[in-house]
Amino acid sequence: MTPDGILFISLFLHLRLIDASHFRGGTITSRPYNNTPSGSSADVIVRERWSWRRSAYSPNCSPATIAAQNPKIGDSNTLSCVSGTCGGYWTGMPVPTFCTDFSAPLDVASGEYYQTYTIPLNVQFSIAFASGAWFGNLIVGGNGNWAVVGRISTVVRPDGYLNTSPVAVSLPILYKEVNVQHVHVVQMSDFDGTDILQCRWSVGGTSTINQYNECAGVCNGIPGANLIGANCTIVFTLVTPSWYVAAALQIEDFYNAAALSANTPMTSVPLQFLFYGYPTPTGCSTPPAIIGSRPNRACIGVLVGDNVTELVIIQVYCTGKSIIDYVSSVPVGMTKSAIQNPSTGIYQIVLSWVPVASQYGPQAVCVGAVDNTNIQTNQWCITFLVGFKSPDVIRPKMVQGSASPIGTIFQNHTTFSIQTSISVNRPTRNGTNIYFYFANGTLVQKYDCGWEPEVTYTGFTIVIRFPVAPWQPGAFYYVNMDSGVASGTEFCGPESAPMTDPTFWVFNIWNPALSSTTTTTTTPFTTVTVTTKPTSTTSINTLLTTTGIVVTTTSPPTTTSTAPTTAPPTTAAPTTAAPTSPGSTTESTVAVLYPKDFICLQPIAILTAAFFAAMVPVQGLALFATFTKLANTFNPSKIGAQARHRQRMKRVMKK
Repeated sequence: MTPDGILFISLFLHLRLIDASHFRGGTITSRPYNNTPSGSSADVIVRERWSWRRSAYSPNCSPATIAAQNPKIGDSNTLSCVSGTCGGYWTGMPVPTFCTDFSAPLDVASGEYYQTYTIPLNVQFSIAFASGAWFGNLIVGGNGNWAVVGRISTVVRPDGYLNTSPVAVSLPILYKEVNVQHVHVVQMSDFDGTDILQCRWSVGGTSTINQYNECAGVCNGIPGANLIGANCTIVFTLVTPSWYVAAALQIEDFYNAAALSANTPMTSVPLQFLFYGYPTPTGCSTPPAIIGSRPNRACIGVLVGDNVTELVIIQVYCTGKSIIDYVSSVPVGMTKSAIQNPSTGIYQIVLSWVPVASQYGPQAVCVGAVDNTNIQTNQWCITFLVGFKSPDVIRPKMVQGSASPIGTIFQNHTTFSIQTSISVNRPTRNGTNIYFYFANGTLVQKYDCGWEPEVTYTGFTIVIRFPVAPWQPGAFYYVNMDSGVASGTEFCGPESAPMTDPTFWVFNIWNPALSSTTTTTTTPFTTVTVTTKPTSTTSINTLLTTTGIVVTTTSPPTTTSTAPTTAPPTTAAPTTAAPTSPGSTTESTVAVLYPKDFICLQPIAILTAAFFAAMVPVQGLALFATFTKLANTFNPSKIGAQARHRQRMKRVMKK
């Protein structure tokens, strides 16, 4: 063999070795551009998402290449039709994708790509990305081939619509401690809200709906793992440090329970990703955690063109540890800030995004943060539902507002309600709470809106009913809510934002012991006062609350004591707390009536009642005499008798 031939073979083998270690899994999904069938064909948007070894491509994925959406990363390969009705309408889909995420320490980069195809109605076929090879550090399938297979369908559903495939998301690499049983839930969802989703292992051979090998070298890639198909939960234990295992799954949607029993899914979505086993750390081994601001698996409605901003908040529990990196999976166009450290043990990442029309429907975001000892948080995933608005919980107002009650209320009040911007349902996720706090932040009561009967949903209204009123006279309270207390009715239930502002919904309890002829004020949220003004019939009283008791404050408390306090009187006139503003002040011109004003009239009320009580028998006697007189005057028998008497007297007089 010539030296040139030897050089060519050596170079080919070297490149092949590099190429053989760069695949990190991915997924394929599809949806119709319009799910209402029209004509003989439909436009179908096919989405692919792949993860690769970052250093395998130049230039490397970076913030600059993400912003420019250029160049693409990935194999110069295509998604090919492998089974079903494959016609000229499927010409193959390029595998290279726009880069969306990367992690330099993990040496991984991810990206996604969309393409629209016009496909005849009522056809089904499977497409696959099949190549080789996986990298060598896999427990099962090292240096073997890969295959990722998805099913596309334009068959009209029994309800008359075109089907949208499920969506399942995952980070490309998840770090898990060895020799510990782990429970990992894969987030899956379906735009067709009534479909039944089922998750299964990908299998080799042609026995499934795809009629093609779905996993190649990584079938049964997690030794000893169990899969709960109804909620796509993997239960497993890793035993070999510094090695990987590959999860190869298919998520399938069924029209109803009968279709599930017959095992006839409409579509099949692949999802492949990696678990990495790290040895048990020395010292403090508590992993960091993503604690908000949205809970894991939250669903958030956004409109096309919205400026979307979300915080990923991470907490570190071990002294001396810090967050140094994160791995993510986000839609095209979403940008991520550098890691910020606003306070001790707390880190955050800011996600920014403006969704475009082609991203209509569910768009998933997953993040996992990594500390300086290479320990990763659990995967945190949320879904943005593009084209739908999340409900807003409407801020209470003092008069005819959205919440009841507000201001000063009676101690025995047990029913509370608040309005939302759209019709809402009970959240699908338990642990979504509404909280009632003392002014100093002490929790009084919380209810889980996911299941507790004290919270009910009716159209645009959330109602909370206390079995027993827990309020203390004179105390101030406020209400907070978790993300998703109000959930929309579409798809995954777009969630309301969390409400942690202590001034959002406030109320205080009337203290009857302080009502007397001597003016005494309860320590309010603020100390600014406004004096009662003369009566007028031309303006409403904005100081009156939904309960009819005058409001004493609209601001949060500044005291840190656990019980309400009283202050000595500072004025002889009735006063009430109110906000102030610089410059001119607009004051109410309607007289404010206070409880003590009614108490001052108590003697008059008692005398009036006694007078009317004494007059009752007198009035009864007068009425009896009157009706007796009338009866005697107009009694026909008596009138007749009197007439006969007069006639007798006339006859007597004639004689």
